[in-house]
Amino acid sequence: MPILDHDSPLDPIDTRILRTLAADGRLSVTDLARTVGLSKSPTQVRLKRLEDAGYIHGYRAVLNPAALGLTHVAFAEVKLTDTTEKALAAFNRAVMAVPEIEECHMIAGSFDYLLKVRSRDIQSYRRILGEVISSLPHVGSTSTHVSMEAVKETGL
Repeated sequence: MPILDHDSPLDPIDTRILRTLAADGRLSVTDLARTVGLSKSPTQVRLKRLEDAGYIHGYRAVLNPAALGLTHVAFAEVKLTDTTEKALAAFNRAVMAVPEIEECHMIAGSFDYLLKVRSRDIQSYRRILGEVISSLPHVGSTSTHVSMEAVKETGL
């Protein structure tokens, strides 16, 4: 996803700041300033403005799933039995409490949600699907697609 589009209020330096931090969020302000071609003070001002404006949601460590033994990735299509706003909200709240669900997207199409689920292996995924996902509010049916290889997982 491009960070800057034609209607964006961001200038090229803001865009460089965002791209640089997306690649390495641990950069010091001094190193960030050097990378984008500004001094430290204007870089700090821009960084604070980008944070306050909501372009930067936060900073976090990107964990290595393989080192944690979480190499199995599956995508579960979920069809709900009820798609009223109340039912959708209940499903959304419940999904937030399941740590194995890395991503949850509401979908326009033949099913309602697409979940990215990470687990140790197919057996643990089967348990998560049968005991957790299937018991989420208003789940009527699921269909699973197992990932054979992650080609790109970097987000922005």
